[in-house]
Amino acid sequence: MTNYVDIYPGHKARIEMKSYQLSEYTGPQALSIHESEEVTGSAGDVIIEVHAIGINFPDLLITKGQYQNKPELPFIPGSEVAGIVRSCPPSSSLQPGDRVAAFLWKGGYSETVCAPVHAVFRLPEDMDFAVGAATIINYHTVYFALVRRGRIEPGETLLVMGAAGGIGTAAVQVGAALGAKVIAGVANDEQAAVAQSAGADSVLILDKGFSTKVRSLNNGRGVDVVLDPLGDWLFGEALRTMAPEGRILVTGFAAGQIPQLGINRLLLKNISAVGVAWGAFLDTDEKLMETANTALSAMYERREIAPAIKEIFTFEQIPQALTMLDNGQISGKAVVIVRP
Repeated sequence: MTNYVDIYPGHKARIEMKSYQLSEYTGPQALSIHESEEVTGSAGDVIIEVHAIGINFPDLLITKGQYQNKPELPFIPGSEVAGIVRSCPPSSSLQPGDRVAAFLWKGGYSETVCAPVHAVFRLPEDMDFAVGAATIINYHTVYFALVRRGRIEPGETLLVMGAAGGIGTAAVQVGAALGAKVIAGVANDEQAAVAQSAGADSVLILDKGFSTKVRSLNNGRGVDVVLDPLGDWLFGEALRTMAPEGRILVTGFAAGQIPQLGINRLLLKNISAVGVAWGAFLDTDEKLMETANTALSAMYERREIAPAIKEIFTFEQIPQALTMLDNGQISGKAVVIVRP
């Protein structure tokens, strides 16, 4: 049977290979393996033989129907892949056989995928597929957040919330590579060790009143930039850590509730709350991934960044990986190896 699946907005592909389909919005347990036809993309697509898949929080939310994009069921989730180009548009700079990574809105939990050219980038020669898959959403989001949205400058102080997670460890590394002083906020001592190993200058527990501790770590002045993937009550406390003209970068709400903001607090403190939606910006700026990849590849080659891959799974263990992520059992990054 031939199925036509919307892999990326406006891009349809015929598929027949092993993939995971989501049948209902009830979480990872609703994923099941299906066999279907080989990928045949449109003229502007890149066909990729997948070797590694990144496990990330947005994909978990998608399985529950809690993400801003809610595709029609059934569909194939998955947004981070790394592998080898099988075919590509003649007008692109890619060639069959190139080692690449790619971002997809969905369709990544498959042995073969197609992606638009502007969402595909070459891997550095010494970067393996697992690391390639682990650098897509986290590192590109963080680079977009700190450089384009946060306009961080060398010598400024950065507070990274949730600094032991995938986004958090990436932010610690990229922030340090950009010349910032990095304060890492975590939930417990075990996470503190992860953030410390990622290269944070200081680490603290995000308990009630943590803003006082943060300010004391910067001579009482406060921080210039906060990267917040947590939300909930932590957002309000993070606002109290900020120096005049500081920027708090809203990247997600992993702690649960979407916080409410009284904008008088921005006015009185001369601070800014800045939204960061990297994926939504890819179609606005088709050079976004290329620009970031150039900078991130240079950081990787200087050994300033390295994904904290803490768990490796097989393709058949994807539901298990997402369940562990949901239960808070994965710090750093989890990766699926599709072709050893």
